[in-house]
This record gives sequence, C-alpha cells and structure tokens, in this order.
Amino acid sequence: MTAQREWFEKDYYATLGVQKGASAKDVTKAYRKLARKLHPDANPGDEAAESRFKEVSAAYDVLGDEARRAEYDQVRAMGPMAGGMPGGGFPGGGFPGGGGFDLGDLFGGLFGGGGHGAPRGRRGADLETRLTLSFIEAVHGVTTSVHLVSDAACSTCSGSGARPGTRPTNCDACGGRGVRADDQGPFSFSRPCDGCGGRGLRIEDPCRTCRGSGAERRPREVRVRIPAGVDDEQRIRLKGRGEPGRGGPDGDLFVVVAVEPHRRFGRRGRNLTVAVPVSFPEAVMGAEIPVPTLEGETVTLRVPAGTRSGQTFRVRKRGVPAGQGTGDLLVTVEVHVPTDPSDAERAAIEALGGATDGSPRDRLAD
Repeated sequence: MTAQREWFEKDYYATLGVQKGASAKDVTKAYRKLARKLHPDANPGDEAAESRFKEVSAAYDVLGDEARRAEYDQVRAMGPMAGGMPGGGFPGGGFPGGGGFDLGDLFGGLFGGGGHGAPRGRRGADLETRLTLSFIEAVHGVTTSVHLVSDAACSTCSGSGARPGTRPTNCDACGGRGVRADDQGPFSFSRPCDGCGGRGLRIEDPCRTCRGSGAERRPREVRVRIPAGVDDEQRIRLKGRGEPGRGGPDGDLFVVVAVEPHRRFGRRGRNLTVAVPVSFPEAVMGAEIPVPTLEGETVTLRVPAGTRSGQTFRVRKRGVPAGQGTGDLLVTVEVHVPTDPSDAERAAIEALGGATDGSPRDRLAD
C-alpha cells in the first residue's frame, strides 16, 4: 500500500465539511460548493483562498475515489495506535467495546486484501512526473504524451511472475490468504505471510525476465489529455497508470503541469492579460485601437477620452475557455511618452503646455 504520511495528520472529511459516513454524492456536492467559492478565478490575488482551494482539491482527490477513500479510512483507523501512544494501545489501556477484537479486520486492508479468507495483494506505487506545456497549449488544452522510466508489468510473463506456460500456485503456508494469524488470548493479530510475502501465491518456476517479481523497469509512453485552462503546477491524476500492483490494483500516475510564459500575454485564472500602448493624443482625445488576441486575430477597443496610463479595460469572452465558461481579455493601457521627440512633436507639446491653464500640482497646495 502507498499510504501517505499526511493521511495520519489531515482530516479530509473536516476539510470538506462532511461526516465520515457521508455518501459519495454528498462528498462531491460539498467539494463542488467549496471549489466554486474558493477557486482562484473567484478570488484573484487571494493567496489564502488559493491555499484553501488546494487543500479542498487534495481532500476530494482521496475521498472522491472509492478505493482511495477506503484506504484512507483504514490508515486513519490505525492512526491512534501508530501515532505515539505507549505500547500501541488505546487510551485507558483497552480496546473499545471489550470482548474479542480481530485486528486482522483493521490491518488486513493495509496488506492489500480483505478480512478473512480473501487473497491478499499489494497496491502499486503512485508515480509523479512533470510535463511542460506552452502557454497556448495550457489555455486551449492538448492531448500529448509523457515519457518515463518506471516499473511496468513484465512483457514476458504479463505480470504473473511465472515462466510462460506455468502458473503461480496458492501458498501452502497461508492457504492463499497472504497473511498468517497469531492468536493471543482474546485477540487475533494478522501479519503478512513470510512464505509468499503477502501475495498469497508461490512461484515455483519464476520468469527469467523479471525473476518472479512480475515487473520490469523500462521506458514507457503514456498518453494524457490536458483539459483547457489547466494552471501552472496543477496535478492531473491518471488512475491505474502508476507502477503495477502485486495481486492488487495498479498505482496512479500524477502529471504536474509546468506552463511556459508567453512573450505578450499573461493570465489571471480564466482571464488573459495584455498591455497595449497608446499615444498621448489617443489617451487625451479617445480612440478606437486594435488589440491582439491569443488566437492571432485583433479586436477593436474603444478607449475613452481622458484615459490614464495603467487603466484596464475588459474584452468579453476572449480569455481562457474552461468548464465554468470562457474568461475575458483584460487590456491595460500604457500611454506612450516620447523620449526623443522630433521638432514637430516638441513644438506641439510646447503649444499644449502654453494652452493649459495652471498646473496639475496646484491641488497639492490645498
């Protein structure tokens, strides 16, 4: 099992504001409500909301998946015994409820199987890789490939670990259960079988390629569909594309997206940003100016008279397409001031200065 250390410390149910016994529908409903409230698009520049959004997403990544939720519950269940109480006991020195208590039911899932008589297996490890995308690919989405070197199901034995033409057999020591029970008075403790390593199977004639492990390390290519509007450092989970399990499910592959900056455009959530220069006369008198878009087209923006440098205007539906709708293009005007004016420009500016009544600094004297 690939239990994460943080599972002992973080209460994902509390993060989503639901009870431990909440239905899958209630968990999803709570997540969507919080995601809408905390999404960076709804809270631009709010680092606290962004951090909380990531916590909520991490919680739903576990509780929104039936298998991972069950695994999380099992890890949390053993937390009190693993979390520092002397002797691994419960407060007060006993077990809740009294009477017989089979710890195999509690720990069984941690070795990949059920309680009594079920074959045991081990879930494959989760993997993580990084994928660099261009700014445009991140905005519009793309289907691409990631290349990694990792354990994969053996190409010779198809993951069985046995030489082709043979099959693994049930372990005699544990009867194929993968665990052995130690009875100590009223309690029954389960531990992985020493004879088969917890798999419940023995391989008499191992595969020569993987030497019985069922896995081999090799380069592989994994296709991944990147949704439109993916954020920098966002993690995309590919279920079952991690390392192969041994009698249990395969692990997951997490793709961390790195978005390259664009030379002209920026991004704020679902909105794109761009800076456009305007001349001094255009800012003073007003004008209609062409504005570039990410698609390579131009749109016309009406700049009103008296526009100040740094003022931002909004062009609707020219931003990032996402599940909640397409964002906008935020256009920031930069008034161009000549650094080396021509004689004609200098004469015009001097004439303007002579025609201006007072000074804008006069108000400082009030």
